[in-house]
Amino acid sequence: MDKPFRPATRLLRAGRPHRGWVNTPVTRASTYVFDSVQAWRDTRARREEERLPSYGARGTDSTHALEDALVELEAGHRAKLYPTGQAAIATVLLAYLRAGDHVLLTDAVYEPVRRFCAEHLSRLGIEYTYYRPDGAGIAALIRPNTRMIYAESPGSLTYEMPDLPALAGLARQHDCWLAVDNTWASGLLYQPLMLGADISILAATKYLGGHADVMMGAVVANARAWRALERATIDLGQTVGADDAFLVLRGMRSLPLRMAQHARSALRVADWLLGRPEVARVLCPALPGDPSHAIWKRDCSGANGLLTVEFSGEFGEADVERLIDSLRLFGIGASWGGFESLVIPVRLDTSRSLPDPARRGPMARLHIGLEDPDDLIADLEQALSALSPVSRSL
Repeated sequence: MDKPFRPATRLLRAGRPHRGWVNTPVTRASTYVFDSVQAWRDTRARREEERLPSYGARGTDSTHALEDALVELEAGHRAKLYPTGQAAIATVLLAYLRAGDHVLLTDAVYEPVRRFCAEHLSRLGIEYTYYRPDGAGIAALIRPNTRMIYAESPGSLTYEMPDLPALAGLARQHDCWLAVDNTWASGLLYQPLMLGADISILAATKYLGGHADVMMGAVVANARAWRALERATIDLGQTVGADDAFLVLRGMRSLPLRMAQHARSALRVADWLLGRPEVARVLCPALPGDPSHAIWKRDCSGANGLLTVEFSGEFGEADVERLIDSLRLFGIGASWGGFESLVIPVRLDTSRSLPDPARRGPMARLHIGLEDPDDLIADLEQALSALSPVSRSL
């Protein structure tokens, strides 16, 4: 039996229809016309079970090619596309939850999801409870009406990783769906569906696109979860344009190379930061001292460019903001996953509901881009050195 191709090789060929094209052409279409009423009716009947060209909102060659590539990347059954990552998350929650249901959410969830739950799930009569980002104690939070466990692995800002196979076992035991935000790993470094999840959610805006020029979300589901996702996506009118699909698919071709460089540079910057007296901790599951390192090593095949830096007690939030303002190569921006380095201050008190067991100092999140890491280190060094007389004397 032939040995299966490795991910980098598969990604160069995924989503390429066998018509001689290296790049799937951009297919811009709203209306498809048919040769007869019978052909129109036949297509409308078959599209409930098959993926057919029938109406632009249901997909074109461009969006279908990207869906195929995502299924290849995530080892799933089928995929759907959305205008943003948040739209993908909202659709997942609405697809599987009904009035009277209960969902368990990681306390490290992407912050806009918290607002969606507070303003919309509550209004619809859906209850939710936050659990610790590492999954500790989650079994005790399961209720008779719990219908979903929602994980983000690693979690936003602090990168805790739950034991996903254990969560999957718990979900099966209680007849729950397990949905995972897999944006950190981009589908390349971590496969939630292979570890037992039903639904994997991606912000394709980030590493999949990789060039800071497109907004998109995606969901890959297993066969068991697929039907509910497809129906909700159609009913909510979720779709994306052909040009955006083309950009994300093009970005995916270089994903393994870009991700490897992001990781190399990030770990080099992290090692340098850990040697600075101003730094108390660097949060990243790929670092040996990180609390999630053992799970990361077991379940992931690499790292990305994200680091969160916790500064020592001599620093206050105003000091961190001055440091950020002094950086020359790091843009101040909330997204990440593009080629550029970025930085923002981090406030856990506004993005968590449960008490933090670790008493943390002020923090900043860095996205290490594709610039030369020596230049990034020099930029961080000049900013730290110029921060204040107190920090210069440490």
